[in-house]
Order: sequence, then C-alpha cells, then structure tokens
Amino acid sequence: MMRKIIIAICVFLGAGLFTFQISEKEFFSRHALSATPMKFKIPKGFPGPQYKFENNPLTVEGFELGRKLFYDGRLSKDGNFPCASCHQQFAAFATFDHALSHGFKDQFTTRNAPALFNVAWMKELHWDGGINNLEVQPLAPITAGNEMAENIDTVIAKLKADPGYRRMFTRAFGDGRINSQRMLKALAQFVAMLVSANSKYDKVQRGEAVFSPSEQLGYAVFRSKCAACHKEPLFTDDSYRNTGLTVNGRINDYGRMAITGNPNDSLKFKVPSLRNVYLTFPYGHDGRFYSVGAVVDHYRFHVVNGPTTDSLLRNKLNISDDERFNLLLFLRTLTDSGFISNKRFSAPPP
Repeated sequence: MMRKIIIAICVFLGAGLFTFQISEKEFFSRHALSATPMKFKIPKGFPGPQYKFENNPLTVEGFELGRKLFYDGRLSKDGNFPCASCHQQFAAFATFDHALSHGFKDQFTTRNAPALFNVAWMKELHWDGGINNLEVQPLAPITAGNEMAENIDTVIAKLKADPGYRRMFTRAFGDGRINSQRMLKALAQFVAMLVSANSKYDKVQRGEAVFSPSEQLGYAVFRSKCAACHKEPLFTDDSYRNTGLTVNGRINDYGRMAITGNPNDSLKFKVPSLRNVYLTFPYGHDGRFYSVGAVVDHYRFHVVNGPTTDSLLRNKLNISDDERFNLLLFLRTLTDSGFISNKRFSAPPP
C-alpha cells in the first residue's frame, strides 16, 4: 500500500486549520527539485572519454544514488556481496590480496577483479572485452551465480520496498519510478566519476613536482620498453595481447577468443592500466603474479612463445637488473593516494 504524507495547510475560511492527504509519489512528483548538474572534468593531457555522457547526464543526485547502490549488499542474493566487495577503494577499486574474489556461497570468481578507475575512457570492459557499455556491465556480476547470484527483478523489488531509495530515485530522475535502466544509469554515473589522475607522475607532468634521479631513469626504461602497450597518459592502449602466459589449468581461460570465436585471439587479454599498480596486486587475468617485480621478470625471462604471442614479446624484454630497479621506482610514482582516500568515493553514511 502506498504510504501517505500528511500536509497541514492553514486557510482562513472561518474554521481555521485543515489537513489533507496525498500519496508519497504525488508529493515528490509535485515538489521534486531539478537534479543538480555535475561536470565531468577531463584531466590535462587526457583524451576525450569513450563513455557517452550525453545519454546519461551527470548529476549530484544521480552520482549519490549510484554510490549508494555500489555499496549496497542488497544487490546480491544473500546481501553479503555489494559491488564494493570485489572493488575496494583502498585497492584502487580492485580486490585486495586475492587472485580471485569471493562470491555467493563461498564460490570464487573466474578472473582477477580489474581495478575500477578511468573506465570512462575504456571502449570495452572485462579482461576479454565482452561488454562494450558501462551501463550494461553491472548485469554480469549481479546475475552471475558465483558472484552476486541475484536476478534483476528481485533487486528492483528490494529497491522499491525501501522509502529511502524511492526518495533518491525521485531526486535523481524527477519521479519515484524505479527500474533497471535507472539503476544502471546511476551506477554508471558513480563508476564513471572514479577518475585517477593525481599521482606523482601527473604532478611531474604538470610541473608541480620532479622525479628523483632513479625515477627519471626508470621513466626512460618505461618509455623504451613498456610504453608501446601501456600508453600514456592512461597507461594502457586498451588492446588485447597474448603476453606469453601458459594456460591456467584450473580455469582454462582463453581470453578474447571466447568473445570473438577467432583462434587468432587465443590467450589474448586486455592490457591493464599501470596506474596504481602497487595497489592492485595480484596481477594478471588470473592473479598469478603477487608482485610488480614478478611481472617484470616474466617479461625478462619467462615469456612462452605460441601462435598468438605478441610480437613485441617474442624475444622477451631486455631489461637489466639496474633498469628493473629504476623501473619499479618509476611505477611507484603512478600511485594516486588522493584517489584511494577520496571520501566522495567511499561508502555513504548509513
């Protein structure tokens, strides 16, 4: 039954004070304020985003609704697995210290959770690029039986039963109608705003800081040995490459080929951004590497050549011990400590 709101009106028709009742939905539709526009700021040196904000205009109210949804366990079947359970802010919105993430009934995901930052610049999402729209992406983890294990109709029913959500949807969209499209648009607004662009590297580029001598040497190593795939300023070229990894026999994941059906895409996975790399361990689509140094050593010594191994890696990377040391110091300059402590992106008050 629709809740009623009592409104007291003072009139001077002889009798004095009268009251009447209107429904909550009608009240908010009459009195909803226009949502407050929010600007998406493109950091200096960044290209234009891939995400089409004109189809989902950013507002303060939409962002806050998306933030609440992102941290709400009710989007999962048992209430224990919000989006934030796999995407933790202190880990740059990756999963801290776990190769695979935990899901419903102690199951595990089949891939290492990618960090969620600068996704507005991504053409495709997931390690295999199987999703090409940020607004659709949450459907995959919400409905996956080994992740959040819920169905959308049930999620929407939970939200409709919550008066707080009815108010938030009204403020964000002008009325209290709650549906999957609006839920997904709100989540997209929050995730699209997770921009990381204020590391020491960025400050150096803006002339606000300087690299140490070792960091500068490491930057030179990076530009000569790594930048072809990890293109500045996003530190990824958003491509799919076979980096010479053997097949993980536990998950038998062949990457991009599962999406395209093309054998030439076998064992190709998306090139991840190196921003915040020291926060997002373990590394690789299956989390097999537990240190940045181990990843570098893979490229130095352990690349396995196969039919689709990337041509840039077939002869491994010629990185000396001294270059490795300096490279690792440079990669630390990509840590954006302000991003992981920004309270705008933290769980909202209960």
